[in-house]
Amino acid sequence: MAKVSFNNKGQIFFSTLKKSVDQYFIQNNLKKTGNWKLYLKTAILIPLSVGIYIFLLLGNYSAVAGILLTFILGLGLVAIAFNIMHDSCHGSYSSKKWVNDLFSYTMNALGSNAYMWKIKHNVIHHTYTNVDGIDDDIAKSPVLRLCPSQKWVPAHKYQFVYMFFLYSLSTILWAWVTDFITYVSRKMVVTEMKMNLKEHFLFWLTKLLYFGFYALLPILLVGWQTWLVGYLILNVTMGITLSMVFQLAHIVEKTEFEEAGEKPKQLETEWAIHELRTTANFAPKNKVVTWFAGGLNFQVEHHLFPKISHVHYKELSKIVKDHCEKFDIPYHSYPKMRQAVLSHIKVMKQLGKKEAA
Repeated sequence: MAKVSFNNKGQIFFSTLKKSVDQYFIQNNLKKTGNWKLYLKTAILIPLSVGIYIFLLLGNYSAVAGILLTFILGLGLVAIAFNIMHDSCHGSYSSKKWVNDLFSYTMNALGSNAYMWKIKHNVIHHTYTNVDGIDDDIAKSPVLRLCPSQKWVPAHKYQFVYMFFLYSLSTILWAWVTDFITYVSRKMVVTEMKMNLKEHFLFWLTKLLYFGFYALLPILLVGWQTWLVGYLILNVTMGITLSMVFQLAHIVEKTEFEEAGEKPKQLETEWAIHELRTTANFAPKNKVVTWFAGGLNFQVEHHLFPKISHVHYKELSKIVKDHCEKFDIPYHSYPKMRQAVLSHIKVMKQLGKKEAA
C-alpha cells in the first residue's frame, strides 16, 4: 500500500495555533500534563474497581445486585481506560516517564496490550486519521463498512443495527483474538510492528494474568455459569461504551475520509487541517460526559495536541475554535451526545447502501 503524506511546507495554521496554546500554559503557569483532578480520578477509579471485583468474587449478594455491580465495574474499567490509560499511553498523564509507563499498563489489565495500542493509536490513527488503507480504526471491512472507499457487501444494509452487537464484542475480541493476530502477523493493516524481548515477555505475562483474573479465578470461586454471565455483562458494557465514544469522534456526518490508494499520495492540506476535517467533538458542555470520558468528547483538541492531558482540553477548545474561525476552517462539534449518536447511526446506514459504494 502506498504512503500518504501531508502538505505541511509553508503552512502556518498549526504553527500559529501551537504558539497560542503554548502561550496559554506560560501565562497561566500550568504544566501540559495531568493535575490533581486527574490524580484524584485515579485514586477513585482504581480502588473502586478493585473493590467491586473482590466483592463480586467473595461477597454475598443477590443476582440483581451482582448484575448491577458488574455493570458498574464495566463502567469503572472504561473510565480507567478513558482517563488513566489513554493519557498515560500518550505520555500526558505525568511529566515523569516511569509514571506514564506504569499507568499505561492499565491497558494490559483491561485485556489488551499497551505497546500494540501505542502503535495502533498514537502512531497510526493520530497521523492518518480516517485514511482508508492505513488507519486500523476503520479497517473493519467486510464486517463493517466504515468509509465510502471500502467494498460494499449486501450485509452492510443492516450494519447500522448489527454494529451494536459487534461493538459489544470488541473488548472480548481484543483480549482473545485480535491481539494474537497482530502478535503473530507483526502488522497493523500495512504498518510493521517490531517487539523487543521485554514486550514479548509482557505480552504473554499479562495475557496469562488476564486469563487468571478474568476467567480462571472467577470460575473457581463463583462457578462457570455465574462467571460467564458476569463476563458477558462486563464486556458488553465496556465494548459498547468504548466503541461509541471513539466512533462519535470520526464516523459522523461532519467528518471526512481519505483513501491511501496504490500510488504515493500527498494530501492538499497540512496535517492539522486533515485532523480537523476528520474529527469532531460532542457534548462539550456536558460535565458528566467530560469527566467520565476523560475529555475524549474534545477529540479535536486531543488530535491536535495528543501529548497534552485531557484536563486542559475544555480551555484549549476556546483557543482552537477561535483560531479556526480566523483561518476560516470548519470546527466540527455536536452540542449534544444524542446528536452525535444519531449522526453515527445515519452515516452507518448510508454507508450500508449499495449506491453509496
